[in-house]
Amino acid sequence: MDVHTAAETGTRARTRRAILDAAVTVLTADPAAALADIAAAAGVGRTTVHRYFPERAELLTALSKHVWDQVVEATHRARLDEGTAAQALGRLCQEYFDLGTVLTLVFNDPAQAETWDECSPTDLAVLDLIGRGHRDGTIDPAFSAAWVRDLLWALLYSAWQQSTTGQVSRHDALDACLRALRKVIAP
Repeated sequence: MDVHTAAETGTRARTRRAILDAAVTVLTADPAAALADIAAAAGVGRTTVHRYFPERAELLTALSKHVWDQVVEATHRARLDEGTAAQALGRLCQEYFDLGTVLTLVFNDPAQAETWDECSPTDLAVLDLIGRGHRDGTIDPAFSAAWVRDLLWALLYSAWQQSTTGQVSRHDALDACLRALRKVIAP
């Protein structure tokens, strides 16, 4: 690949990413927003958005993959194999909390939520982590792995809502989320 092609690819990737990031912000605020609104938020023209995503459905499909890639990266950053399972689950909660905007978009859009696979390697890693917590005594075995996973998502959603509406600061919302998680899963 020559230098010109590499630069073009880098520019294309940055533009695509800017459109997807803008779509997250705009569609979280208004799920019915027009592509023109997304283009304006991305700082590009509407025709540029259509060049990357000719149809809204294509943008939504790419957005779902974009969000899922961020979840996979966050799960990796949480270092699930380090420390006790409860500690790793706390790190995972912190990583996922930083994805609040993108995950709120998915959870509030049934069409997006349907594309998520509960048998994905990432979800299985979380369930395995919780199973390890049952075995190492840091997560109450009275709660199934699926229940603890769903509890994590519910607490995160509540924390995102509290911080988004301004009822509490982001810091306080995350702190409350982590404290509630620790108290509930404790054996």
